[in-house]
Amino acid sequence: MHEEDGSETNSCTASRIVASRSMDVAEVEGAKEQASKLCGYLNKLSGKGPLRGYKPRWFVYDPRKCYLYYFKTPQDALPLGHIEIGDACFCYDVEGEEGQFEIRTAGKEFLLKAPSKQVMHYWLQQLQQKRWEYSNTRGSSQRDSWSSPTLAYPPSGLVGKDNDSFVFDKLSDSMEKVRNDFAMETETDGGGMVGIQSARGPSAASTNPLNFSLKNFGTELRNSMSYLRQGRGAESRRSVFYTSNNSTEEWELVDAPPKDFPDQKHHPDTHRHSFGSAFTFDFVRNSTRPKRPLLRDMMGPGRFGRSAETRSAENSPVECNGSKSLEVQLRLQSQQEELSCMTQEQAKLREELASQKELVRLLQQTLRTSQSERPTVCRPAPAPDSSAASDQNQASEETQKEMEQLQILLEERDGQIQSLCGHMERLALEKDSLQQELKGLKIKVGEMNDQLGMLMETIQAKDEVIIKLSQQSSEHSGNPNDASSPLPSKEQQELDILKDGLQGYKSQNKFLNKEILELTVLRRNAESREKALEAKNTALEAKLCQVESKYLVLLQEVKTPVCSSSEQSPAHEVISRLLEDALQAEGPDQQEHPIFKPTTVSEYDMYGFKTVPEEEEEEEKLVAKVRALELKSLSMTNQEVSVGVKWENYLTSNMNRDLVRSTELKALIRCGVPHEHRSKVWRWCVHFHVKKFQDHLAPDYYETLLNVAREKPNPASKQIELDLLRTLPNNKHYASPSAAGIQKLRNVLIAFSWRNPDIGYCQGLNRLAAIALLYLDQEDAFWSLIAIVEVFMPRDYYTKTLLGSQVDQRVFKDLMSEKLPRLHAHFEQYKVDFSLITFNWFLVVFVDSVVSDILFKIWDAFLFEGPKIIFRFALALFKYKEEEFLKLQDSTAIFKYLRYFTSTILDSRKLMSIAFVDMNPFPMRQIQNRRSFHLEKVRLELTELEAIRQTFLRERETSQDRRSFGSDDEEDN
Repeated sequence: MHEEDGSETNSCTASRIVASRSMDVAEVEGAKEQASKLCGYLNKLSGKGPLRGYKPRWFVYDPRKCYLYYFKTPQDALPLGHIEIGDACFCYDVEGEEGQFEIRTAGKEFLLKAPSKQVMHYWLQQLQQKRWEYSNTRGSSQRDSWSSPTLAYPPSGLVGKDNDSFVFDKLSDSMEKVRNDFAMETETDGGGMVGIQSARGPSAASTNPLNFSLKNFGTELRNSMSYLRQGRGAESRRSVFYTSNNSTEEWELVDAPPKDFPDQKHHPDTHRHSFGSAFTFDFVRNSTRPKRPLLRDMMGPGRFGRSAETRSAENSPVECNGSKSLEVQLRLQSQQEELSCMTQEQAKLREELASQKELVRLLQQTLRTSQSERPTVCRPAPAPDSSAASDQNQASEETQKEMEQLQILLEERDGQIQSLCGHMERLALEKDSLQQELKGLKIKVGEMNDQLGMLMETIQAKDEVIIKLSQQSSEHSGNPNDASSPLPSKEQQELDILKDGLQGYKSQNKFLNKEILELTVLRRNAESREKALEAKNTALEAKLCQVESKYLVLLQEVKTPVCSSSEQSPAHEVISRLLEDALQAEGPDQQEHPIFKPTTVSEYDMYGFKTVPEEEEEEEKLVAKVRALELKSLSMTNQEVSVGVKWENYLTSNMNRDLVRSTELKALIRCGVPHEHRSKVWRWCVHFHVKKFQDHLAPDYYETLLNVAREKPNPASKQIELDLLRTLPNNKHYASPSAAGIQKLRNVLIAFSWRNPDIGYCQGLNRLAAIALLYLDQEDAFWSLIAIVEVFMPRDYYTKTLLGSQVDQRVFKDLMSEKLPRLHAHFEQYKVDFSLITFNWFLVVFVDSVVSDILFKIWDAFLFEGPKIIFRFALALFKYKEEEFLKLQDSTAIFKYLRYFTSTILDSRKLMSIAFVDMNPFPMRQIQNRRSFHLEKVRLELTELEAIRQTFLRERETSQDRRSFGSDDEEDN
């Protein structure tokens, strides 16, 4: 029976896994189909006086603010400035310079210039479309976070799916049809001049040393120093640049090679024309340099029956000369390579020659010393002993042999030195000859370039003559009867110019009509928003007047009561009416017009947690509503707005780069990550900690685990199914079996149990995964669980014995006695074991223990810094309410307050200040040392307890065997 139940559960789980996998694949594919990033090079008019002129800038559109940022190069970190597209208008002049257009905002005018008219039209249409999309979402989209001007929903996670419920004012189909009718015909990709791929194109900003701006000198200096800054560790030394992938022609970010390998080989095509200097030159004609178009290319296939492609395919003297020059250039390149190799070989030979000379000098010095010592050694000693004389003779013979060997070695070295000198002379002669040949080749190349220029001019003149003759012949053939009055060539040119101008004015007319139409709609939307804000202001004023009048009645009654205590006073009536209004649910009329009830507390907060519980009593409901209103007021403070602005500035400055661990990022995360950026920051933190695992695993590792769970039964699946609906019952994403988060939570927990069979599943893992799924996708939530269990927490933290959790409780008691001695002594005095409450804090990282706003700020720092954050905030929570605890003089009252005191802490800024300022210093080494100290103690205690349990079991079995039972009849007898 149990096996059948297990198989049914596993089959059901497997089917659910398959269903959710297809859903996740669709989500990933949908994310990949996002629109390409609008970016590219444009020339911007800037400067004053003689320095005023067009300078190339890299423009990037940011959809969060509808800003068009411009940088000097695509690799810069800080933008030089931005253009507000949301309230801007666009125009261009047909008779002006080609590709020039203007963007006008509230107080500024920006004159930009595209490489061609097609690129200009593409930019104008894209900017119009972006402005249109932003204006349609600006008035109706909700912003839950007041700390940031961007839209308040993350790009992934369960919370990110809530943006589907936003109501947008869609315009009629006729309006969209009119916009499409006025749209200009442009290329879909801007002719390859717009997008990430355009970053590899030639930019004067990177080649012209005089291209700088005095106005943005500080920004450009910081951008330059960001690449030159050294000595700040591996993280700060990493530079980011673009490289191309030949197979897909896409651009990706890669890291610069590390400094530990300075002898890396460069690409053979990088500096093949250099002579060992920092300057490079190329004798090949630059294909990107603008050249005069040939008139034969301007002609279409006429009566001569030859198009430009046909003419270019034929062999010509120019192409022959070009091939000869190319052969000379290739030969010159090979000569340069040989010369560089010979130069390197010469340097090596010189080094070897110097070492040989040094060796010879040492040998000669040794020889001289040995020769000077030889007479002394050979002189017989005055001792009469014959053995001493024989020893001296043997020593002299050995010395003579050594001298002969040194003499032979010296002669060999002299011969080697002579051969090396001869080789050096031959190399020097060969080098001189190669240099002379190289000079001659340079002169030949210059002469051939001059000849090529002369031939090009000749061909240009011939083309002009051919054009004139073809026009005259076409005019004569078109009017055979009226050959005496041909249309002059000047009039024909004027007619062509007029036709081109007419076409340009038609395009401009379409663009301006569309611009006027969109500006009119934008003005109407602004007027409607203004009216809505006025209505909201009126409703707020009316509500304020009602509250003030009731408040005055209360004050009057409290000061001079007009009724006796036995009768019901007006104050009681006012209080009861206020309570009824506060607890009254939203009626249908108010739901139709939500703007007239501006102070309502929504049923769920931005994270999906229920704000006012339904099953509680009226008093608790009122407390919950007061708490929700206070949290909302705290989120609108100037400090929260300041944090949001700092995050916007930081992310804008790193728009072209990935996040990197730094002191600035650490300080920002300790202030809390804004709601709209939390998904991105969490994903980066998780991948930073588990990168060492991911590098050794397949990219589809998570999908592989799900496939294994589908094919094989898992012993932990039954317990996982029991705990799914008990994970976060007060969150709408996990409140019912059909909720969006249940299936994803099931997949993450089952995949984790297959990765860690020694743990399988432990109560507490479901809450960790559920919180991660609110801002991360399934696979990222799975890796976040791995980061917490396998990287952050010690071993045996989530096993059956919970050994690591017990050790951390003892470490926390030590920290309490050190950081909060008064409160710790107070608990010891009344024998209150606070670990009964704090144990769950450490196991699930404060889930269901603090208000949601504080919970996610704790998780921000926890995913960045690790388990030390749990100790910091656990101490900060007790420090926050230390005075309230000290006032309690009863163990029962203290323990009762311990159960709910964290829910009364609402000011996250004060709590974070206590955690990160008042608790310092807080070294992680101290925690690790105390963990090691208490780990041995806990292990000994667990061993003793296991021995006591085994002894008890044996005694109980023995006592049961000795017991005998008698029947009722035997007792009667």
